[in-house]
Amino acid sequence: MSRVGKAPVALPAGVTVEVKNGKMIVKGPKGTLEQDIDSRITVAVENGHAVLTRANDSKELKAKHGLYRALLHNMVTGVTAGYTKGLVINGVGYKVAKQGNKIVLNVGYSHPVDFPEPEGIKLDCPTQTEITVSGIDKVKVGQTAANIRTIREPEPYHGYGIRYKDEVIERKEGKTAGK
Repeated sequence: MSRVGKAPVALPAGVTVEVKNGKMIVKGPKGTLEQDIDSRITVAVENGHAVLTRANDSKELKAKHGLYRALLHNMVTGVTAGYTKGLVINGVGYKVAKQGNKIVLNVGYSHPVDFPEPEGIKLDCPTQTEITVSGIDKVKVGQTAANIRTIREPEPYHGYGIRYKDEVIERKEGKTAGK
């Protein structure tokens, strides 16, 4: 049996899990999330825990068993605590500002770059060089942060660009003078 799949998912107070029409629906204090689920995987809620079981031991279904358990755990965490991803802007004159429901980035281009808030995601700028992406859907938060990072990826010589808060940029040595 899948080690990940057989672990029960603890459901905090105020969180409900149900399966309807091939969708796993998780409701909590911060909102509601939905995820398509294979019909051969069943979800049972008992004693404040959600337990996933599979119909047979095929290799494909074993993989899906662990996958759906991990997705369910991420959904429960999202509707209770939410997810946050931090970005840092580094560069001479590089800055970011929040204007309404979008952020405006000045990152070395001839024009400012506007990035609108996707639905269900909150963008915040605590300082001129920091961006905080938060929301209840782990995938959306991570993808939005990645999309912002691609506007100006960090370069290895000076480290200029947009990087994740915990990311370490491997620095390269610049040109050296002739012998």
